Amino acid sequence: MKRINIAKDFSRYPAGRHSGDGPFCGEDFREKFLKSSMSSNEQLTVELDGTRGYGSSFLEEAFGGLVRAGFSPKKINDLITLEASDDSLIEEIKEYIEDASEED
Repeated sequence: MKRINIAKDFSRYPAGRHSGDGPFCGEDFREKFLKSSMSSNEQLTVELDGTRGYGSSFLEEAFGGLVRAGFSPKKINDLITLEASDDSLIEEIKEYIEDASEED
């Protein structure tokens, strides 16, 4: 199982949706860290603690964007384990995944 700590492995200041929004946006996080694990069916734990906070655009693009990239919510939930001291953050991400699946 692979582990990613967003604060240590990506940035303490994740923000924005697309690359044009800055260097630590949700699109870049998804492309660099999440898609490769999903494509290879690798179990992945994402540690959310340690950042200075998250914008909804970052979280929606990183995790909801996986659905738009062709991964089913079931596969995302089966392969990615979210860890955070604030459970509401995990629930928010799960809602973005579910909402993205309803956009079709």
